[in-house]
Amino acid sequence: MIFRTQRKEAHTSAHAGLSPVAIAWLFAGLMLLALIPVLSHKLPPLSDYINHLARTYVINAIDDDPYLSRFYSIDWAVIPNLMIDLVVPYLNEVTDIYVAGQIFTVICFLLIVSGTLVLNRALFGHWSALPLIAIPFLYNGIMLIGVMNYVFGIGLALWFLAGWVAARDQSLPVRLALSTVFVAALFFCHLFAVGIYAIGVLAIEFNRLWEKRSAPLPALINFVAAGAPFLIVALLIVMGPTLNTPGFSADWEFWGKLNGLRLAVNVYHPLVAFAVLATLGLVGAYAFHQRALRFHPIGWAMLTVGVVVYLALPNVILAAHLADQRLPIALAFMLIACFDLQLRTQVARYGFVAVLTLIVAMRVIEVQAVWTDIQPRAEEFLKSVRSIERGKRVLVVHGGTADETEITHNDLMHAASLATIERSALVTTAFTVPGKHILRVRDEFKKFVETEDRWPPSLPYFLKVADKDDPASNYFWELWPRHYDYVYILFTKKGFLCPDKKHLSLVHDGPGFQLYRVNRDG
Repeated sequence: MIFRTQRKEAHTSAHAGLSPVAIAWLFAGLMLLALIPVLSHKLPPLSDYINHLARTYVINAIDDDPYLSRFYSIDWAVIPNLMIDLVVPYLNEVTDIYVAGQIFTVICFLLIVSGTLVLNRALFGHWSALPLIAIPFLYNGIMLIGVMNYVFGIGLALWFLAGWVAARDQSLPVRLALSTVFVAALFFCHLFAVGIYAIGVLAIEFNRLWEKRSAPLPALINFVAAGAPFLIVALLIVMGPTLNTPGFSADWEFWGKLNGLRLAVNVYHPLVAFAVLATLGLVGAYAFHQRALRFHPIGWAMLTVGVVVYLALPNVILAAHLADQRLPIALAFMLIACFDLQLRTQVARYGFVAVLTLIVAMRVIEVQAVWTDIQPRAEEFLKSVRSIERGKRVLVVHGGTADETEITHNDLMHAASLATIERSALVTTAFTVPGKHILRVRDEFKKFVETEDRWPPSLPYFLKVADKDDPASNYFWELWPRHYDYVYILFTKKGFLCPDKKHLSLVHDGPGFQLYRVNRDG
């Protein structure tokens, strides 16, 4: 069998490559390099990140903050989106919330790369440095969206797949019990993390079914039984409020499939993504030509299953967006674990380390340069937040007059959630969707915030309903001068003229945003 053959090869001959100690040092050095942008920016421009961070802050502070306790409550429930809520509040008890978020991000990165390493070890029976090529892909388009529970879940799923492979010689009841624990843990990270693990298990068991085709009945029983642990997902969903989440749809988008591939490899500059892929492709082609590179049969099964699932997935599942587009980056890490590289000479080893360091450096320089360029705007936004009086209500509006590039989109979209952290404010874009989040707005204020995960009001419609209701709709921001203390207008340009001098007074004019105080007597 392929597992036993490869393990036998590993034990009968010295593996041509870096020693485990050298791999450990290389892992440590490259991870320190890769973490420079995370460690040097307390406000990374990740779209949903600050909103998630604000929720975890409220979890810790609500009992001691009369403003937060007036606006919000915490409703713990069985939902597939809890990991950051379980981890960061504990970190926040020993450090400030921004450092806690940085630590959580570091844990996510470490889980992904170490998970790729241990899955590769489980498949081939020896440690290899090749899985470290996962490091430059830690920064990707999905990570920029700031879906931190999912990112954490990718790493955990890789570790659990390694555990499933390692437990292949255990009895079926033991393996199923272990897998049930894995599935339950992944559920509380993110529902899509369960999907990643399911794809891996399905691929592994397809490969085993093929290997055991001479005795198909026992193999088929094991194959079917491997799906049993996933039944707990249905039980957990029924126990919680997820099925009642507003905004449910299941649209399938062709162009979304192409965008998902782009998000897996591109961060900010396509030229850098091309350089990384071209370098890896050339090195891989040369290694394959030299018969130094091989691909585990399970990798082919993972690729096949992954492609079929990717093409079939809708864009939204249970009101969670980008359901399909999140898959390619996770699949990339799984496939990286399925490669084995023989570094037979000292020159080959030095060359591999040099190329790997180069592509990691390229990606880090790209991200660090952009984040450093954006940082002054993040600091100015934070300064504007500190102009808000404590315990006020903040409405977020999209102006849409600026060039809404991906960079602008990510760094401003949820920046207003800083007001919840810094000024104990009620912010209309806070993540309070029932079935998706545990943060709730108290009944008195529920009608003044977004609870269905829709876009904030556009500037024209915001102005239209300042003094009168719109009979054709019933949105929370209607008659906004009566209900809010401050308004953030996002995606504008510095010097943007006040759109409603009757109701608004400028407090802070920033690059891409303005903060206004609502004139109660306007």
